[in-house]
Amino acid sequence: MKKEILEKLRIIEKENNIKILYAVESGSRGWGFASKDSDYDVRFIYTPPTDCYLSIEDKKDFIEVPINDLLDINGWDIRKALLQYKKSNPTLMEWLSSPIIYIEDYSTAQRMRELLPAYFSPVPTIYHYLHIARNKFEEVMSTDQVNIKRYFYILRPLLACMWVEKNNTTPPMEFSKLMAEQQLDDTLVNEIYKLLEKKTASLEIDIEPKSPVIIDFLKEKLTHYEQYLKTVRKVKTSDYEALNILFRETLKEVWV
Repeated sequence: MKKEILEKLRIIEKENNIKILYAVESGSRGWGFASKDSDYDVRFIYTPPTDCYLSIEDKKDFIEVPINDLLDINGWDIRKALLQYKKSNPTLMEWLSSPIIYIEDYSTAQRMRELLPAYFSPVPTIYHYLHIARNKFEEVMSTDQVNIKRYFYILRPLLACMWVEKNNTTPPMEFSKLMAEQQLDDTLVNEIYKLLEKKTASLEIDIEPKSPVIIDFLKEKLTHYEQYLKTVRKVKTSDYEALNILFRETLKEVWV
């Protein structure tokens, strides 16, 4: 499958006259709990030729490829990516830690990783993950039977919140690393891994009765972080200069 994805990415480069700087897996396969029939969520950062930035016209800053049953591919222009990076966009930060890398032909992604301590902001990161978890939790509570994957779409962002609160750093993408960092009740851990085993061996549509152990944990953490965010302030700010330098040097590296 990796070969097919690489071929598709190279076609995207040619059709759009761009260079892909970095391409990764961003969905359940990167998170470490893909089902047997999970699709591939490929995300990339790219740059068009330098002249595209020397125009007064607004340019499209993303590329979306029509989704099929197996592939979901889209990407961000490097300027868009760096603007989001300055805001400590958690989705972008995840891409940089993906365990499945399809393309990393230039130095840009590694330099972004090196700048993370200066640009990572914990408060908006927790807001981001808490918002995801809260929305998915409401979906779970509205039914008697739960799609197995929905548990993990809540557990992973809440574990990410726990990581940020404890370490004040960007949380890793992989579910296993998030789990390993936390001291959780053995009964809860056993229940999570039992469901994880079912999730990876099942189809995307498979359902389970609600798990009281997991539901109680989710409720507790949702309440905790809703209160926690009332006690902390977003105080970290970072300037543009390092990112402006990275932007200009990326264009030189790719196109000169």
